[in-house]
Amino acid sequence: MGDAKQLAQPGFQRRLPATLESVAQLMDALEAYAEEAEIDMRVAARLNLVAEEVAANVAMHAAGATWFSLAVTPGAQALDLVIEDDGPEYDPLARGEVDTEAAIEDRDVGGLGVHLVRKLTRDARYERAGGINRLSCSLPLAG
Repeated sequence: MGDAKQLAQPGFQRRLPATLESVAQLMDALEAYAEEAEIDMRVAARLNLVAEEVAANVAMHAAGATWFSLAVTPGAQALDLVIEDDGPEYDPLARGEVDTEAAIEDRDVGGLGVHLVRKLTRDARYERAGGINRLSCSLPLAG
């Protein structure tokens, strides 16, 4: 019965300028979407965290990016996410795992956002096609 509700949820899609102001707009729109679609609060919080992390990375670090987009497609077991941008080629998944056990002073700067994306999602994959970076992953609805 819960699966039927998940399948009936509408999808979400936004394309915004690659700015920090747009990241805030995206978060507001995602919050409204999650409420309207009646997505569980824990899942919505993870969705917001993943989307904010990736969008903020584009806005702050992808020199030359003019836009980013997020598409959310609900399924029976997960929300499928596709995040795209037109910045320089960059595969965030190519970065090594973060040693979260190491002392702060011994860690490399950065990488915690990608670490969170890896831990909160499943089947994360990157591709570059037609000058577009595309990060796809699934956000489980349970667990």
